[in-house]
Amino acid sequence: MNIILLSGGSGKRLWPLSNEVRSKQFLKLFEAENGQYESMTQRVCRQIRTVEPEANITITTGVQQKSAIINQLGQDIDICIEPMRRDTFPAIALAIVYLKEKRNLSRESAVIVGPVDPYTDNQYFCKFHDLEEAVITGDNNLVLMGISPTYPSEKYGYILPELGAGKVRKVRSFKEKPCLEDAKTLISQGAMWNSGVFAFKIGYILDILSEYVDDIAYDYLYEHYHELPKLSFDYAVVEKEKNIGCISFQGEWKDVGTWNTLAEEMSSSALGNVLLVENCENVNVINELDIPVLVAGIKDTIIAASADGIIISDKNASSFIKPYVEKIDQRVMFEEKSWGDFRVLSVEKYAMTVKLHINAGRFMSYHCHHNRDEVWTILKGEGVVVLGERKRPIGAGAVVEMPAGVKHTIKAITDMDVLEIQMGDKISDEDAETFTI
Repeated sequence: MNIILLSGGSGKRLWPLSNEVRSKQFLKLFEAENGQYESMTQRVCRQIRTVEPEANITITTGVQQKSAIINQLGQDIDICIEPMRRDTFPAIALAIVYLKEKRNLSRESAVIVGPVDPYTDNQYFCKFHDLEEAVITGDNNLVLMGISPTYPSEKYGYILPELGAGKVRKVRSFKEKPCLEDAKTLISQGAMWNSGVFAFKIGYILDILSEYVDDIAYDYLYEHYHELPKLSFDYAVVEKEKNIGCISFQGEWKDVGTWNTLAEEMSSSALGNVLLVENCENVNVINELDIPVLVAGIKDTIIAASADGIIISDKNASSFIKPYVEKIDQRVMFEEKSWGDFRVLSVEKYAMTVKLHINAGRFMSYHCHHNRDEVWTILKGEGVVVLGERKRPIGAGAVVEMPAGVKHTIKAITDMDVLEIQMGDKISDEDAETFTI
């Protein structure tokens, strides 16, 4: 089974835990059966592997999210990197060409595309078998998965299938985010929520793509990606296709896209160093800071604190914070990397202090900075540092100085915590040149 998961998002609706490189799908807020907390990305991939252990999963995303995906899922996942954001049609088209050329899939191979972040149960992914079968044996060019609605919603699109029985039904029409009364009417007519899941044969998308570009080789498409139309898959493909089938899913499914909907699925009212007084009602608090948060005497409120900021909001009002978050101009204060993560502790005019966590067995790129000096103080763990051409073991208490222009890296033998002080006139994320060690 070939599955493409779309990973995007600007990180605005779940600010301050999410940011431009840490979108909602990477927030570890869901408790797994082993008691550990996992992100939506980890949860979805775990569910797919539970249902179909041999599934080939490819995540298509921007370069900014690559490190977080590797950090959370390891190397056992395919990642198709978009050179830039161009909406869902170019993203899916690039991933299809990637599968055909890099993974040698034929034009007749079935592919299922869906979002990386639905909150659902395992039966949802069992339906992927039905989608694959319908594409391979049926006569529909596209097969969609609709969700049996539990209430009339204005925030989802609707699929209206033809009446009748059968696992796969023809799609009669679509309605994008109707008003409440229209939603009620659609549901009475048998309409389903559009889950954003599509299934088709590779050749079907390649034929559509050939209408937009002269060459569908992967390297050519990657280089000319900016020339592809910035269109959604719905607009570029679905709305133009007349031969569409759909299957229905009747289990648990939710788009956890706002603080309000996220709070409904949290296993605990408080995460982190939080003291929630008993006189609070319907309050959820998430604290990623190293200082305590005390909450008393309020109700219907979401509170979240991170290195990027603090939000205190009525739960219903939290759905409308995006335009206000867009007015906040601040560097990213927390980011996951392929080797671990970093958290900015302080920013001064000529200095910045950062706390690094490096996972055991992982290592940074071998690099240097041209406009700043750095000093590492090892707080915890053991590893090996490379400074110029020299290697030496380091542990807690060690101090490493790296003047500008000196190549360096660090490999963790055990989990390591490192305090990094950057000093210079021009401290910038772009000031890094990488080398082969």
